[in-house]
Amino acid sequence: MIRLQNLTLQRGPQRLLDGAELTLHPGQKVGLVGANGAGKSSLFALLRGELHADGGDCQLPPDWRVAHMRQEVDTLERRAVDYVLDGDQHLRRIQRELAAAEAGHDGAAIAHLHHELDAADGYSADARARKLLAGLGFLPAQMEQAVGDFSGGWRMRLNLAQALMCPSELLLLDEPTNHLDLDAILWLESWLKGYPGTLLLISHDRDFLDAVVDHVVHLEQQKLNLYRGGYSAFERTRVERLAQQQQAYEKQQAQRAHMEDFIRRFKAKASKARQAQSRIKALERLEELAPAHIDSPFDFVFREADKVSSPLLDLAEGRLGYGDKIVLDKVKLQLVPGARIGLLGPNGAGKSTLIKTLAGELEPLGGRLTRGENLAVGYFAQHQLDSLDPKASPLLHLQRIAPGEREQVLRDFLGGFDFRGPRCDEPVLNFSGGEKARLALALIAWQKPNLLLLDEPTNHLDLEMRLALTMALQDFEGAVLVVSHDRHLLKSTTDEFLLVADGRVQTFDGDLEDYSRWLVDYRARQQPVVETAPNADKTDKRAQRQAAAVLRQQLAPLKRQADKLEKDLGGVHEKLAALEARLGDSALYEAARKDELRSLLAEQATLKQREGELEEAWLLALEQLEALEAELGGTA
Repeated sequence: MIRLQNLTLQRGPQRLLDGAELTLHPGQKVGLVGANGAGKSSLFALLRGELHADGGDCQLPPDWRVAHMRQEVDTLERRAVDYVLDGDQHLRRIQRELAAAEAGHDGAAIAHLHHELDAADGYSADARARKLLAGLGFLPAQMEQAVGDFSGGWRMRLNLAQALMCPSELLLLDEPTNHLDLDAILWLESWLKGYPGTLLLISHDRDFLDAVVDHVVHLEQQKLNLYRGGYSAFERTRVERLAQQQQAYEKQQAQRAHMEDFIRRFKAKASKARQAQSRIKALERLEELAPAHIDSPFDFVFREADKVSSPLLDLAEGRLGYGDKIVLDKVKLQLVPGARIGLLGPNGAGKSTLIKTLAGELEPLGGRLTRGENLAVGYFAQHQLDSLDPKASPLLHLQRIAPGEREQVLRDFLGGFDFRGPRCDEPVLNFSGGEKARLALALIAWQKPNLLLLDEPTNHLDLEMRLALTMALQDFEGAVLVVSHDRHLLKSTTDEFLLVADGRVQTFDGDLEDYSRWLVDYRARQQPVVETAPNADKTDKRAQRQAAAVLRQQLAPLKRQADKLEKDLGGVHEKLAALEARLGDSALYEAARKDELRSLLAEQATLKQREGELEEAWLLALEQLEALEAELGGTA
């Protein structure tokens, strides 16, 4: 197990941890959360042995192998697949020794090392590395390219694959989703759920944390507080604590009124029942959880546009792409004030091409693009962070676009993005990616846009800023078109999805769970088709009977599994109903029964998490059962 006792950790003059205590057991999957600068990455460095405690003890089992996602790349000439294989250092040692033994014609050593290679799964290593790369979005041809051929974001994907390739008892991942699209995040979730070791994960993606972790460690006031359950359970528990404070209670009421007003407006506009229910559930959950972020340093709005056109933008029969390459064809899209659209689609399908065209960075190759007379576009993309003046401060950036405004007004506005005091006057040169992203959003918010085009706006943003952005988008009166791997943002701020795939843009009639299933089918369709021989139409009846028998053998245990999951789900429903009846007792909320209330709320959070897991597993089992039954019918 991992045990931290009376731990003190200091970086320079700043004390990050003081008398902190934490015990983690093998196999636990833990999310590490806390404000920027609280010490999350420093704690990782301590566990890797790169830092030493300034006081107390940090104990790890001496035989544990620790894998982590590196932040630098130092072998640019390596093939991508070889770079990933380098993550398994034990395998690489065996391969080097085997090559030396073969060169020296040492038969005994060769035999021994082949045995070691087999024990280390060395014969399947190349295939496993390629599977990791494919899951993270690399095409087969890209796996043969040199590391130096890839951009910074794709190099980080290679570092992630290298960490996953390394056999380990402890896996440390610091913001692994920052450079991933939604497709790759869904794949990574699945991989991490099956990881048998202990996982410590720093992430600002709440849906990702909920899907992967079973505990949350919160770094707050130089202490480590362990919570059971995922990120949502952590928020609920923190709400209960903060709601006991009068200041928190008052702000909660204001936020609740804000959320109720937004939900009323949203319900009135929602047109698609299934999507509407998905969004309303997300919004109602956000209403409950907003008070958990009472101490957030962020509070801002997008300033209201002076004039609005309708439609804001109209694209008809659009042909979009680069040079002679057509990426999307026959695109029809009209954006009106109040539109809330999320773009879905596999990596490379053309989502960014569409947004760049609408933003005016690319000209359409064909069709008609009409812009409203009063159109004011606020466009956010990661490459725009590089266009910030490194020598200018946040205040100077804002003064350049608002030369007539009083300085105090600008400082107050920047304060909502947590640029306060001296930070307002510091040059952007040494800012982190998150600070640059906040400044870029501040500049957009000031300019009174009536159309927001957002391409991965949450990259580098922490959980508090993501929540503030979500709430600001809900208040925004104009149109929003967003590409994001943050499912919570999509569910909370959009009411319509467009699917970008196979050179087309079309309405996606479903929610994000439907999209996950669509992705599985899409990937299956992308597999190469094996051509059959000319006489392949001659049916082998015996082979068909054998195939049907195999399917029937698979059907029985799957049916038992689905029945068991349904029974377990029913049991959880009964427990929840009984628990919620107890929570309905007003006497439970008296000060004397505070501990009992806290215990019941924690139990409720655990049961709700279990309910979600069972529902997901049951639905998946039913889908598999249905698919097998259909396949069995096809062999009859």
